[in-house]
Amino acid sequence: MISNTDLQTLANQLRRDVMEMTTASKNGHPSTCMSCAEIMSVLFFSQMSYDTHDNPDNDEFVLSKGHAAPILYAALKRAGKIKDDLLNLRKFGNPLQGHPIPKYFPWAKVASGSLGQGLSNGIGMALASTLQKRNYMTYVLLGDSELAEGSVWEAVMFASHYKLSNLVAIADINRLGQTRATMLEHDMTTYKKRFESFGWNVHVIDGHDITQIKSALSKTHYAKPTILLAKTFKGKGVSFIENKDGWHGRALKADELQKALDEIPEQPLPLVSIKKPHKQRNALDFTKPSKALPPLRYKKGELIATRSSYGDAIKRLAEADSSVVVVDAEVGNSTFANAMEVFDESRFIESFIAEQNMIGISAGLSAKGQNVLCGSFAAFLTRSYDQIRMAALSTLDLTIVGSHAGVSIGEDGASQMGLEDLGMFKNVLGSTVLYPSDAVSAEKLIELATNTKGISYVRTSRPKTPVIYSNSQSFSLGNFAVVKQSNDDILTLVGAGVTLHECLYAATLLEKMGVSVAVVDCYCLKPFNEKKFAEFSRAHGGLVHVVEDNFREGGIGETILHAVCNTSVLFSHQYVNSLPSSGTEKELLGAYRLDAASIVQDVLRLQKNTEAKK
Repeated sequence: MISNTDLQTLANQLRRDVMEMTTASKNGHPSTCMSCAEIMSVLFFSQMSYDTHDNPDNDEFVLSKGHAAPILYAALKRAGKIKDDLLNLRKFGNPLQGHPIPKYFPWAKVASGSLGQGLSNGIGMALASTLQKRNYMTYVLLGDSELAEGSVWEAVMFASHYKLSNLVAIADINRLGQTRATMLEHDMTTYKKRFESFGWNVHVIDGHDITQIKSALSKTHYAKPTILLAKTFKGKGVSFIENKDGWHGRALKADELQKALDEIPEQPLPLVSIKKPHKQRNALDFTKPSKALPPLRYKKGELIATRSSYGDAIKRLAEADSSVVVVDAEVGNSTFANAMEVFDESRFIESFIAEQNMIGISAGLSAKGQNVLCGSFAAFLTRSYDQIRMAALSTLDLTIVGSHAGVSIGEDGASQMGLEDLGMFKNVLGSTVLYPSDAVSAEKLIELATNTKGISYVRTSRPKTPVIYSNSQSFSLGNFAVVKQSNDDILTLVGAGVTLHECLYAATLLEKMGVSVAVVDCYCLKPFNEKKFAEFSRAHGGLVHVVEDNFREGGIGETILHAVCNTSVLFSHQYVNSLPSSGTEKELLGAYRLDAASIVQDVLRLQKNTEAKK
């Protein structure tokens, strides 16, 4: 076992490393690394068990204060786990990024750098340990500045409720933020009262005292999560930086570096021997093939809401794949996510009304190999956009389902109507955006999402809609479905969700008037086969009319317009164009000209205008 003296020597070496590497790169955050040097030394050289970065039985470490990346890199270098040259920090093409990113640095399971998310990620990893029948611990290093983030307290409440005894947080209370002192500075008593009031096991320690750190880490075996509130000093070890304002995010100049190094003891480094984790023989193996999904049994014409089909899809997927887990934001009886709670309560995780924490937890679960489906009302997912963005930067696979989209939800009113969600998710790096219109497409698109890399979003609807597809209908990424066409079409109607059915009804009414139109289901907004759609629309009248239960920006209209903008195809668009109000589904679709009667009028007007131009 490594001695306390050796751990202090390693802590000092970590300080030297971070100052040298940030000076070499001419930027970075050395002072915030220096405050947690002893903590990192104890964790990485004494406390944690870990092997290669992809060993599922490793103790997990989440660097929530991502700007302290240099000390993570230095710790792994001194532990013999990476070979990278630390002096290449932040250089283009180098894995040692300014903030850890899994794509470049696989020891980081989740991307960090946007404060307030690491504890939620760690919770997901801790939950995965139980789900997978493993016994690893999860450690999360927090900064005191990020304790002002509300998402942290969402996570604190959740961890206590679920009694996560395999979760240890360490808060580096170094007093200074970016521009000023933190709210509580070094008021350790108040910090302690706050965490104890949430039901945590709390240790207040001197974060520069190796003995105290080790002692506190040995007292974590309670039926509750543990936090070490470590009183530290920013820039510890260098007199002209320590506990001084103005050093956040500032690398030392060459002459300053030499002065600083002169103050940090340099001693021969001890031999380091990292404890390897024990392989868990009974752990679940998600690499085994899943069972085949049972066939669908829907009947054409029966009325079923796509949100209800989400629940049916969950049951089919969960039965076939033991890695499937569902995370809910306490709306499961409306989104039908509670189907998992009925099927297998152990794989249903209730995050309560805390959407940011829900996505953060889901990201942590995904990072440990779980096949995660999570969601809420589409409108409420907007508050978790940063967590979604960071999950994408983490290159995680995650299926997010948003229900109650558009004015078609009816009487609940504008605050409940998801009208921004499609654009929000289309802007996520590498995302897939799907929009089913009936029960068959809902189940198959949810299945497709769970087998697709990256962030997949599925928008479900509240109203019941008739089944229009056969159970054998296939759906693929980038594609669209032609649900009606003829050789005499004067234009193509495009819809999805509720508006697809209004388009189909309008097509029937128009046919009785002697007017033929094609109808396309834009079930996949991203990616989208633009060339194929442009060719189809040219062959069916050369005019496209999009009808969507969404705001103008970011939805189906933008997808279609992008496909035809450099072609001869003409474009028309009907959408929600003002602040919605309460009302029935029928009233609201009519008010925004999204119903069949309005579509008929729009088509006849477009036909008249087109003929007048000839």
